[in-house]
This record gives sequence, structure tokens and C-alpha cells, in this order.
Amino acid sequence: MKTIYSSALMAVVAGSTAIANVEPIRGSITYDQAEVHVEEAPVGTRFFHSFTDADGREVREIYRVNPDRSVTLVGRTLSNEY
Repeated sequence: MKTIYSSALMAVVAGSTAIANVEPIRGSITYDQAEVHVEEAPVGTRFFHSFTDADGREVREIYRVNPDRSVTLVGRTLSNEY
């Protein structure tokens, strides 16, 4: 019985650690570019980038400024309105 509980707990923990990275799409700042750097934004700050995708939906992305001044895409929301 302990083996079943242990196996179930390990499965839950293993499944909860899998976090999918947000991949750039056409229109993203980091799409099809090796690396993007910003000059003026403080390290650790987050900023938004909004654009319209190929399907006409409004896309809003969140980027974080890294210590080397490169940016990382950390989140995206899509509107369902056309």
C-alpha cells in the first residue's frame, strides 16, 4: 500500500514540475531573431508588447529584462474578439 501512495505522489510531483515555455510567434519581439537587447530598461523589469496576429486577434505578450539586457518572453494572452 505504501508503494502505491509513493508512486502516486511521485507522479503528481513529476507532472506538476513540467512548465511549458512560451514560444515566440510571428509578431513577437523575439520571433526569428537570435537575441534582442534593451538599453534603458532596468534589469528585472517586465514590459508589454501588443500586436494583431494573422487571425486578427489581439495578442499581448509580457517580457522580462535579464541581467545581460536581453529579453525573455514570459507570458502571452490572446483576445477572442474579432
